[in-house]
Amino acid sequence: MPEVALSGGSRLDVEVHGAGPVVLLPVDPSAAAGEKAEVMRQWGADPELGRSLIRGLSGFRVVAFDYEGHVLAHPRPDTLTPATIAADFLAVADAVGAPRFAYYGYSWLALSGLQLALRTDRLDALVMGGFPPLSGPYEPMLAVTHATHELSTVEPTNAEATPGDWDSVEVTLSPGQTKQFVTLYEALRDFDDEAAQPSCARLCFAGSADRIEYGERWGGVTVDIAGPLDHRLTDLVARGWDVEVLDGLDHMQAMQAGAVLPVVRPWLEKTLG
Repeated sequence: MPEVALSGGSRLDVEVHGAGPVVLLPVDPSAAAGEKAEVMRQWGADPELGRSLIRGLSGFRVVAFDYEGHVLAHPRPDTLTPATIAADFLAVADAVGAPRFAYYGYSWLALSGLQLALRTDRLDALVMGGFPPLSGPYEPMLAVTHATHELSTVEPTNAEATPGDWDSVEVTLSPGQTKQFVTLYEALRDFDDEAAQPSCARLCFAGSADRIEYGERWGGVTVDIAGPLDHRLTDLVARGWDVEVLDGLDHMQAMQAGAVLPVVRPWLEKTLG
């Protein structure tokens, strides 16, 4: 198992599976267990998502690494920027001897993939799931991350959250863990996604019901992921994007392997084949 030295000085574990065109996959390759797995299921998440994606991408050389888990374990409150994330992903590619590669990321790891594509000519294909390449909700996400950071400085009440009800969720992350995502979205405050489109092959997808209305506790904003794919479809296609909208699925549902693989695998086969 390769271990990669990242820009912040920490070391990231990486797993490599299979042979073929390289696909960087920032997901946890291990399965969650016990209480953590049960809570994930209650919220509609798959405790074995990483494993399922790796199996479903057989025929590719899948480079899997739990980047989100890593930055939570090794927070960078002042330095988690698009540039440092891109440098980390390139370090992973270097560590596994991949001069060229494809990348798939979901949600904030999708927008991180876009930032990577704008900073390197080594990317053959980019897949963004759960975050639109045009009209991205950067300002609403900045408000949500600011609110999350503020809540992380308050002692939690340990009240039990109701699955699906975001207003009932207690923030159990540390201020350092939450501050790094404020730093990321602050760095993207002036990002112009209209002018910054990558040149590699690219696919974006989201569930048609991917729209979250946050209460005042979380900034009182709406994060609309599906809307831009619908409203900007003509623009996206004209700029070279392949676009898929998954009927009836919300943010959590559209990230599951059963939704992702039927879209992503054939596209990668066609693009990298």
